Amino acid sequence: MSSAPVPLTLAHAAIGAAHRVEALSPPAHAPEWGPWLEQIGFVAGEHVSVLTRALLGGDPLVVRIGQSTFALRRAEADCVQLRRPT
Repeated sequence: MSSAPVPLTLAHAAIGAAHRVEALSPPAHAPEWGPWLEQIGFVAGEHVSVLTRALLGGDPLVVRIGQSTFALRRAEADCVQLRRPT
């Protein structure tokens, strides 16, 4: 029995690890998050990394996408699927 690999999302990425955006998968209750994330630079192939997380609960996260830095709630960061480093 084989199981499909669980997609790595920005919400679960290690601090400082370099990744690339694979795809966006906004939740059904907030489909507007996909276009919003694209507008601020979360597009396939873009370099992204987590700079830090809040101390209590790890929410929000401070992320670097391209040359910009943003704070994202964990739920928003969970929409950003990443390519696993090779």
